[in-house]
Amino acid sequence: MIVGVPAEVKSSENRVSMTPDGVRELTGFGHTVLVEQGAGEGSSIADADFARSGAQLVATAAEAWAAELVVKVKEPQREEFGFLRPDLVLFTYLHLAAYPEVAKALLAAGTTSLAYETVQLPDGSLPLLAPMSEVAGRMATQVGSHYLERNNGGRGVLLGGAPGVRPARVVVLGAGNVGWNAAWIAQGMEAEVLLLDKNIDRLRWVDQIHKGRIMTLASNRGAIERATARADLVIGAVLVAGGRAPVVMTEDMVGAMKPGSVIVDVAVDQGGCIATTHETTHGDPVYLRHGVLHYAVGNMPGAVPHTSTYALTNATLPYVVEVANCGPIVACGDIALRKGLTTVGGRVTNGVVAEALGLPYTDPFVDPI
Repeated sequence: MIVGVPAEVKSSENRVSMTPDGVRELTGFGHTVLVEQGAGEGSSIADADFARSGAQLVATAAEAWAAELVVKVKEPQREEFGFLRPDLVLFTYLHLAAYPEVAKALLAAGTTSLAYETVQLPDGSLPLLAPMSEVAGRMATQVGSHYLERNNGGRGVLLGGAPGVRPARVVVLGAGNVGWNAAWIAQGMEAEVLLLDKNIDRLRWVDQIHKGRIMTLASNRGAIERATARADLVIGAVLVAGGRAPVVMTEDMVGAMKPGSVIVDVAVDQGGCIATTHETTHGDPVYLRHGVLHYAVGNMPGAVPHTSTYALTNATLPYVVEVANCGPIVACGDIALRKGLTTVGGRVTNGVVAEALGLPYTDPFVDPI
């Protein structure tokens, strides 16, 4: 199969979907890999490194997109919609519940798409979302700490406090991979950390690991309202795989926060879990609402692309090889990949995504397409 690796075009997105080791793995199976020139520069990966690993460098995005299987990091941008076609297989983060215009473009083009974020193992874990969730969670705390500084718009609070001075209070909504990593870094910076989730078993696990360094609370409206009112930093980390993130923090709750406090909504690429957030970019990352500074960049790991690219490829490569070797439908006999299959022949083939978009669901293994 011919595999294409185009350069990312989303604002300030410097990741690339494959490392030279990934190229070498695919070419070892007899596949051809087309890498757009300069695609790896933002991740500190030179064209020469790709070439030495067996990639064919191509001069334009159109040449990379002409492949049978295109592997990306982010959902197609408007300027890439023209590359979509019926005989294309696209494997990338899609987040269609938050980007319905991308769904329309994929369906109109008849493209077969697989979404990293809905590939799901039988135990419910999301192996291709996990590495970027870990990066985004760890980043969320350091970003929040940065914007709490007075000259960056915050109330002038040091996350870890100082001898004789109370540390900042960090409230993390959601104890999945994003939330747990955010809470872990916050407690390492000696903040006072509250982690809220509805899953008591997950909170029990955090308690066992961190032995009280992270305070855990069962999540409900009252608990969120009380915790966030006293917070210096709130990190939104609530996820529904493939669907829109539920809004768990209302506008009234935001209005009750202290002036100069900070919100980091990591769930914004799934629509956001805080009522007052809308997606921002690395170039213009924050805005003020009710006196609270909001950071809601949809591709947070793009700020640390070298780390993110290698972490992503480590997770995606076995699945990319499987799709390249077997084709998407045969490979989706793999139960994990099957849940990642999102659109085929102009129809939505993931039930959660279909529900989020208000579109009919088609099972490609039952209904002919």
